[in-house]
Amino acid sequence: MNKTRWIIFAVICIGVFAAIVITSKNGSPSTTFKGDASKIITQGPIADRVFGSTAGKVTLIEYGDFECPACGAMYPTVSALKNAYKDNLTFIFRDFPLTTIHPNALAAATAAEAAGQQGKFYEMFDQLYQSQSAWGETDSTTRDKDFDQYAQSVGLNMTKYHQDLSSSAVADKINRDRSTGANFGVDGTPTFVLDGKVLSTDVGTSQTALQQAVQTALVSAGFKTGN
Repeated sequence: MNKTRWIIFAVICIGVFAAIVITSKNGSPSTTFKGDASKIITQGPIADRVFGSTAGKVTLIEYGDFECPACGAMYPTVSALKNAYKDNLTFIFRDFPLTTIHPNALAAATAAEAAGQQGKFYEMFDQLYQSQSAWGETDSTTRDKDFDQYAQSVGLNMTKYHQDLSSSAVADKINRDRSTGANFGVDGTPTFVLDGKVLSTDVGTSQTALQQAVQTALVSAGFKTGN
């Protein structure tokens, strides 16, 4: 290989390395998840955040963004479903922050995952969605103060919470969640996966349609829904 080709090869390698570094800094996943994303993921330092039965015959996965208005609009229905059917429904929330349009989304996901390290993921989940309009478009200083208040309100050890905000385990969990979304072609939020099948946008953004889809799946699995 002559000198010119060596120079071109070196430039290409540097460019590829730089792209990898930039992707990592932006919080995007650097690897593709190769397991069964429709099941509970248990590997890694942080497993899936599961609410309800871990052995439910019906599994509902939400790929969500805490700053996403559409996710916020669906939150009351999601909350009602996961609480009403927690004995038979396996609900999993996976972080899919849309950082290009929601500047506080990654910080919110990080706060929720840090709370999860103390067993309070869904308590913080509730706080973030219930207060979305308060922190969604604030500057980072105000946002972080708000998140600290939410953390305190759910009873977190604040020293550990702040440590976990910058932990590699939390960052890896968010990146893995994003990566699993590729298995379902996720490119927006909320995206719901019910028993391994991606629900259409019409269903995933309709409170009535989502409720009916989950109830139908439960009935098909042999459970009563009370309706």
